[in-house]
Amino acid sequence: MNDRIKLLVVFSFGLFSLFSLVSCSDDSDSDLVGNWIRRSDFGGPVRGFASCFVIDRKAYVVGGVAARSQRLNDIWEYNIDQGYWTQKADFPGTARSSAFAFASESNGYYGTGFDGINYYNDFWEFDPANNQWTQKADFPGAARNGVTAFYLKGTGYAGTGYSSNYFMDFYKYDPTTDKWETGVSIQGTKRAYATSFIIDDKAYVVGGWNNATYPTDFWMFDPDTQTWEQKAQIGDKTDSDFDDDYTTITRLNTVSFVINGLGYLATGETGGLNSYTWEYNPLTDRWTERTSFEGSARTAAVGFSIDNRGFVLTGVGASSTTSTSLYFDDMWEFKPRDEYNEYD
Repeated sequence: MNDRIKLLVVFSFGLFSLFSLVSCSDDSDSDLVGNWIRRSDFGGPVRGFASCFVIDRKAYVVGGVAARSQRLNDIWEYNIDQGYWTQKADFPGTARSSAFAFASESNGYYGTGFDGINYYNDFWEFDPANNQWTQKADFPGAARNGVTAFYLKGTGYAGTGYSSNYFMDFYKYDPTTDKWETGVSIQGTKRAYATSFIIDDKAYVVGGWNNATYPTDFWMFDPDTQTWEQKAQIGDKTDSDFDDDYTTITRLNTVSFVINGLGYLATGETGGLNSYTWEYNPLTDRWTERTSFEGSARTAAVGFSIDNRGFVLTGVGASSTTSTSLYFDDMWEFKPRDEYNEYD
């Protein structure tokens, strides 16, 4: 079974074929706000299902899978001021894809994942100042991939995912003591391959895959109260008008980033590859469609934001002429208030 099928349905069921996927786009994109601009390519080899974190205005992309199911263990640092990539010390653990990652104020953290045969629950710290990896206390949940993770107020959180089961458990990590403890499980639907973003010290978890369905429930985590609050669902679920157009938000293997206090979703898959871009306003709890991603349609990309600039890069697409996966190394920046320009 190829990597694409394994990951599309959390590496086991093979319900979809990569080569049957087609790009989803909106014919009315010219009427939408937002513009995608291609930036300098990612410095490393093409890949999908990598992990990403940001430390001190520098982005790091680690691991993933390339052509012929080759797992990768390299890590690359992006300097946004100079616009270049630098390779750092290779990850010393087993090369893998679909691991989770988050960053504290000074270090990056990387754990779980899948190597094509085995799931993992090991957990590692990357120190960019010394360009050094150190193995830390294992993630306490079952070995898995497709985990959602984030860092809030000195604590790392990681949960959900898939191995032989879909999960909804969450665990808390204290970097100062190198200890995990059981956290509060997300409510609603179990899921794998969701995404999360942080706005005003609260985490939002959206999307994913569970038992051949795309979850529509959408949750916010408050670290002060250690509680989950359900937000408006991302499908047409009410008699009100606001969600009538919520037909292209659900997806798995999507990326998210934050610009000026608003959350964004881009790329991913919902039966086919999903290029629709949506903007979330936490003050109104409403979503607005923006200009679709202008690069090749893809899933399993990575995204990050620095200085209120949002980026999407790498990922996996499908060839329209041959039965091969396409792996990408291009990088795009989204300008949410610019007019669409197909020529930049």
